[in-house]
Amino acid sequence: MRYVGWGEGSSFLLLLGIAMPLKYAFDLPQAVFIVGVAHGFLFSLYLLSIAWVTLVHRWSFVRVLAAFIAAFIPFGPFLFDRWNRR
Repeated sequence: MRYVGWGEGSSFLLLLGIAMPLKYAFDLPQAVFIVGVAHGFLFSLYLLSIAWVTLVHRWSFVRVLAAFIAAFIPFGPFLFDRWNRR
């Protein structure tokens, strides 16, 4: 879960911080396509890992909801990982 979360969070930051500025400032839409595909794959893996961990470790509804919401916030998976480890 941690590794997938870190990968998903990193790809989201790359998408927002590098690929999108390249697309709109320098007219390079290929960057968004490449990073977007990777992010989509990692996002799907992140959601599957939430489901797997929920079934195996009996996560509470609040923890599952927090993990899900974290996927939509920049730096969210990193913050969730820190909160979850406590």
